[in-house]
Amino acid sequence: MQNGIVTTPFGRRPMTLALFRQQSAATMIEPSRSVDKWKVFRDASEARQKLGLQDRSLAVLDALLSFYPENELRRDAQLVVFPSNAQLTLRAHGIAGATLRRHLALLVDAGLIVRKDSANGKRYARKGRTGEIESAFGFDISPLLLRAEELAIMAQQVAADRIAFRRAKESLTICRRDVRKLIAAAITEGAGGNWTLIEESYGALVARIPRSPTMFDIISILEDMEHLRDEIINLLETQQKVENYSTNDAHSERHIQSSNPESLNELEPSSRTKLEASSLKKGVSQEEPMRIFPLALVLKACPEISSYGPSGIINNWRDLMCAAVVVRSMLGVSPSAYQHACEIMGPENAAATIACILERSGHINSAGAYLRDLTAKAKRGEFSLGPALMALLRANNGGGDIALKVS
Repeated sequence: MQNGIVTTPFGRRPMTLALFRQQSAATMIEPSRSVDKWKVFRDASEARQKLGLQDRSLAVLDALLSFYPENELRRDAQLVVFPSNAQLTLRAHGIAGATLRRHLALLVDAGLIVRKDSANGKRYARKGRTGEIESAFGFDISPLLLRAEELAIMAQQVAADRIAFRRAKESLTICRRDVRKLIAAAITEGAGGNWTLIEESYGALVARIPRSPTMFDIISILEDMEHLRDEIINLLETQQKVENYSTNDAHSERHIQSSNPESLNELEPSSRTKLEASSLKKGVSQEEPMRIFPLALVLKACPEISSYGPSGIINNWRDLMCAAVVVRSMLGVSPSAYQHACEIMGPENAAATIACILERSGHINSAGAYLRDLTAKAKRGEFSLGPALMALLRANNGGGDIALKVS
């Protein structure tokens, strides 16, 4: 653009103060200033969202730059290009005329080009006798030279924002995976805690993620998700410490004391000799699996476990086993101790044993050590659930008709 000259738009297009400032700023470019036009174009492409441009706008800008013969934009060069709409359409990959005009206007509004209109609105150049262009009317691309550093900074910021956004999304994905798998592991292994409520909290956070999230959305949800993960880890670590403490008790306290020794003795036969005599009388081998008593009898003798079943009720053995997992954790019985009991007694009898221990939990110092002791006796053939269930039925005054099924 020639120094000291301000060009108003042709036709109905109005003159604006913003356009005036753009043209005035172009006259302030240092004479020695130069920049590679394609580097500026790449920076403008990177920063297109900040500039309010679309992909088609960049295609039009690329076409305009292709009409500038040199790769370097210089202040002392002729920076006005004057292609016709037909030529621009061809180099912009066949863009429609109306679309071309719209994106030219967007480039002007973004401050990347300036219209330099002739008296009749046509685009052309006037050459002197030596063949050099004396004046040209079309699109002035000098704003690209003027704003080269600004566009470079904008492009760097966009690239940095994109990297930060990608890392935030990756962090959220990893955090979601951690929370989901920790909840699944806790529920599967029967860790104590209100996992239904925790799972609902996780679902609510996931539901907050929009289809096209912004950086603010990701950061906000990530903070809440990390807070939920920390709560889960703290809960599981606390339970681990309790289980370790319970396991240590099991090593140091081989015989569990009770405030009522007779009631504890009712949970197991008084001596191996009696069991052997009973087994020989019935012709039953000690290697035979433990007898599974009716579920109705177990629930009659151990009513407290029903409240820990799914929806607060137990309808079948599976419900009882699920409730036993919850109670096991609540009583401080380690997963390994309960798993060993299931292997020796069978899952049904192990669950029933947990139900019996729950009924007598106020009289047992260490439920974990006590279950290990019963499991060891069951392995030697010295423990049966029958006497335990009968004792609890008598304690609950409810064993009249069901007791006949045990005898």
